[in-house]
Amino acid sequence: MDYKFKKCMEEQKLIKTKPDQGMIEKELKGAEYDLKRAENSLAERDYKWAIIQSYYSMFHAVKALVLNKGYREKTHYCLLVAFKNLYIDTNLIESQFLEVFEESMDLRQAADYGLTYSKESAEQAIQNTKELLKKTREILGNM
Repeated sequence: MDYKFKKCMEEQKLIKTKPDQGMIEKELKGAEYDLKRAENSLAERDYKWAIIQSYYSMFHAVKALVLNKGYREKTHYCLLVAFKNLYIDTNLIESQFLEVFEESMDLRQAADYGLTYSKESAEQAIQNTKELLKKTREILGNM
């Protein structure tokens, strides 16, 4: 575990827990719901909300993965750190998924706080989310 992971643990922004199948399934359902809402927003040309909803779909998918490893996050940043340490650094998932999660975080912040977004970025965010959600389901055994 790297320094950032240890710091999240020390600050109790990342907590060791037992995997809870009910919570993991709930997060996956949340991910599916947010992805559908993102696709609807894209169809309605609401690119800002498509990006934000797409990010939250990814957030819930990554949260399901981290919960599966017995950790619960208290911040978006520590979720990213846990994902990297538990899945990317251990070669359980390809590094491209960390990159798209980070990109999605940046796109959401730009859309939400900077009011900067486009159709292309919304389409890319949704495509990345679909790929991450598919990979998440593969890892978790198609829950």
